[in-house]
Amino acid sequence: MRTETPAQTLGAGVVKRPTHLADGRELIYFDDPDTTLGPERSVDARILDPRPDTATMRQDVLTGDWVSVAAARQNRAFLPPAELDPLAPQTPTNPSEIPSAYDVAVFENRSPSFGPGLAEATGDAPAAADPPRGLDDLAHLGLGRTRTSVGRCEVVCFSPERTGSFGTQTVTRARTVIEAWADRTAALSELPGIQQVFPFENRGEAIGVTLHHPHGQIYAYPYITPRTQRLLDSIDRTAPDLFARILEFEQNGPRVVARGEHFTAFVPFAARWPIELHVLPHRHVADFAGLTDAERDELAPFYLRLLRGVDALYDTPTPYIAAWHQAPVHVGRHAVRLNLQITSPRRAADRLKYLAGSEAAMGAWIGDVPPEPAADRLREAVEGVQL
Repeated sequence: MRTETPAQTLGAGVVKRPTHLADGRELIYFDDPDTTLGPERSVDARILDPRPDTATMRQDVLTGDWVSVAAARQNRAFLPPAELDPLAPQTPTNPSEIPSAYDVAVFENRSPSFGPGLAEATGDAPAAADPPRGLDDLAHLGLGRTRTSVGRCEVVCFSPERTGSFGTQTVTRARTVIEAWADRTAALSELPGIQQVFPFENRGEAIGVTLHHPHGQIYAYPYITPRTQRLLDSIDRTAPDLFARILEFEQNGPRVVARGEHFTAFVPFAARWPIELHVLPHRHVADFAGLTDAERDELAPFYLRLLRGVDALYDTPTPYIAAWHQAPVHVGRHAVRLNLQITSPRRAADRLKYLAGSEAAMGAWIGDVPPEPAADRLREAVEGVQL
């Protein structure tokens, strides 16, 4: 029988309540500071199948990239009816993933791309057969190389409501989610073998969303992602203060969309997507866990205004990916700065940008919308947002 960890009060008065699901996966409730919920939570009484074996990664010898082959993901929920929402609180007719009412809830994905390793293996989770042996091992190139996909995939439920997104939340709720991101970033970074932690939100069926429930995810990778490897190379080829230089360059240019005491939002100089918005903190901080309370307090309304501004561009909600890029766990922390990149393929009210031959096959991008007028439209939309 498991011994549950006691509740803990985090920043901004958010209360963390860890527990476990019926198959041993971790579930953590994060209560708003003004929550109407009591301290007790229902036990998950479902009878669940055993957890799947951890997936296997295969190396692409042409690029060095590792591809996780996670066949169990074929069985995940796909646009279920509202009465069978797997992220809503359980009811007698909906045996969902979360047994109690909640404000914000985070739990291990039932069909993960990256799963438990040797150090995490218990009676609830199978051990990894062939985990990575460090960054040097992963960097070696060879035909037919495989490793177990050791890591963690978590679901972050922003609300018990069945529809919405991060941008539809209150400032208080947004602040709770930010506290959850910071807590999980710190915890996942301490797991054996984890090299990078990535919180993100996919919004809209055009992006490939399979659940309408307002939620995001956190991936804890056993390697440094290809995008971040290219970033580290760029830093090596320019200067260790590259992010500070980018911030100064953009703050002095025409593409700033919003600026606060601690954060600046801008359309980047070489934007790829029709809608692309980046956010940088004004001081160097490697990840969410390093943000001060004052920075987290500002970020909640700042981020909400940006997302609502993106939605205000058209009469219907805009599909997007909101990607929080954080420094790797063990390298580059003095140089890689926490940054948000919001991207959307929406190039008109009824048109999407599709990644065809040049972008998808060669990685050679062609922008449809010049960044400067895109920034003008976003700035006007964000300035009109009232929280």
